[in-house]
Amino acid sequence: MSQATPTVPYRQIRALYDDSTITVYQAYSPSIADAAVAAQRLDASPDFRPGRMTWIKPSWAWIMYRAGYSYKDARQARILALRMTHAHFLGLLNRGVLSHGGNLAPDRLDKNAEVRIQWDPERTPALHRLPYRSIQIGIPGSLSAQWVADWIISIEDVTDTARELKRTLDENPDVELQELVNRGLVPVEKFFPVPESIMAKLDMTLPEQAS
Repeated sequence: MSQATPTVPYRQIRALYDDSTITVYQAYSPSIADAAVAAQRLDASPDFRPGRMTWIKPSWAWIMYRAGYSYKDARQARILALRMTHAHFLGLLNRGVLSHGGNLAPDRLDKNAEVRIQWDPERTPALHRLPYRSIQIGIPGSLSAQWVADWIISIEDVTDTARELKRTLDENPDVELQELVNRGLVPVEKFFPVPESIMAKLDMTLPEQAS
């Protein structure tokens, strides 16, 4: 796939969002996803296991990579788009501690942190590795009930979009990114601003560091 790579800070949050909500992604089994979409609650199926750490990702390309466009694993065969408020999203970040050191000294890591933050290589829609990072947020079991009951505003199954994206890329590997956006197969993810205190806490790249 032909794609120009813009200059992007090494660690920066990019997401689909509006004035009040932000979209994050998770992949589940069909039984969990069907019940979740119907009831608009992740725990609607008895197959959903509360009390376990669960990872959310604001990057569409990264969930494509993680779930193999929904084909990688039967337990991740359905991709869900979950909307939450900016306030709840920022609240998670404010509780977060890096799960690996990055540029932080080991003695600054809290192994007992409630929320874990990882910065993994971002991907293109064709799953090629990019030279900057994408955030993954681990919600611990201790916050699972609150996440399910209070923090999720809506749940949408976007599996068909993921599979159509893969079909399109398989048929035309040189398709331009803008064409994928125009077809509704890739969302427009913009820089999501956060307070400087969170940027420092999560070792994010400050604007003046980007070149």
